[in-house]
Amino acid sequence: MIDLPNDLPVVNRRAVRVVVTDGTDRVLLFHTRDPDHPRLGTWWELPGGGMDPGETYLDTAVRELREETGIVVTADQVGAPTWRRRASFVHRQLRHVQDEVVVAVRLEGPGPDVDETDRLDYEREDYFAFRWWPLPEVAASRDRFYPGPLPRLITPFLAGEEIDEPFELWS
Repeated sequence: MIDLPNDLPVVNRRAVRVVVTDGTDRVLLFHTRDPDHPRLGTWWELPGGGMDPGETYLDTAVRELREETGIVVTADQVGAPTWRRRASFVHRQLRHVQDEVVVAVRLEGPGPDVDETDRLDYEREDYFAFRWWPLPEVAASRDRFYPGPLPRLITPFLAGEEIDEPFELWS
């Protein structure tokens, strides 16, 4: 059993994160903050989110990518959930405990600008920028990321390695 901080009400959920790469080997990341927790500063985060009732990981990946970025893909463009992880973090007034899978989506050509039309209100507040990062820059970066070990794990993940990450108490 994992000892969690007793700081906020806990919500348990399943979630999907998406490593979106473009034809120039760059990965899409959101520059993020939590207005309720300024002590956390800012970080770079993969698109993704919680699974709705009845959704598969494919359904969630396709929906979250469209909602958060405006990028429309089909389920057959979503890779297998070969990176599995469990993490906890605070967001707004809840402590999330998530069982996550990370999947890959490869786009042709250079990555498009992000379209915020279908974002939820809190996403419009939390995500204040985006960037298509060259993969070697992610791997070498000392910036803060979610998932935390993204710089170390993105290259093996994209090379097809199976990753079962230990629990991460992110915040």
